[in-house]
Parts: sequence; structure tokens; C-alpha cells
Amino acid sequence: MRLNEVSYSDAQPIDGYGAGFFRIGGQVHQGAVLTSAAGTAAWGGLGDAEPLLALAGEIDVLFIGTGEEIAHIPAELRAALEQAGLGVEIMNSPAACRTYNVLLSEGRRIAMAALPV
Repeated sequence: MRLNEVSYSDAQPIDGYGAGFFRIGGQVHQGAVLTSAAGTAAWGGLGDAEPLLALAGEIDVLFIGTGEEIAHIPAELRAALEQAGLGVEIMNSPAACRTYNVLLSEGRRIAMAALPV
């Protein structure tokens, strides 16, 4: 089996997550987070659309992690993100973390906003 070392460009990979936290680029972040090539910051959750909309033009796809279980996001939020030209993928937070890391390693223009598990 051949192993390849994964390298990341500007954004930091998600190293892990647990009850109430995410570890991104070696730093522990409590609560909901938003991470992209621009950095990682606390996120106010599904009612906090402004930082997500600010990513328009900077990314192609936004992964939204809905916590331990997959759930619908508010229709108004989805409509605003899509109107801004953002591709939106909804999944549970563990799947969002894994998918984010895979596409990040491919050099894709992505971001992830996630609620903790």
C-alpha cells in the first residue's frame, strides 16, 4: 500500500471534535465554529448568517454541520446562502469535518460552519 502525505494550503484541517468542541489546526475551539482559508472563529449558529454570507466569492461550497444528527437548516438561511452564490451541503458535524478535510487536501475553495456534537 502506498501512503501519501497530505498537505494543506492556507486553511487548517480539522484535527478532531468531541462533546462541545472542535480541534482545528491544533487549537481547541469551544462551541460552534466557522473555518475556512480566512481562519477559524466562533460562529453564532444557524441564526448567524452574516459571517457565512461574507464568504460569497471566496468559496465555492459551504458545509454546514448540524451537530450529532443531520437536520434541516432554516429555509431562509438556505435561500440567502444560495442567492449569494454559495453551494451549501448539509450534513451532521462528524461527516462535515471529514468531508471538509478531504476537499481541503484537494485544494478546493471550501468552508465549514458546524454545531458541536
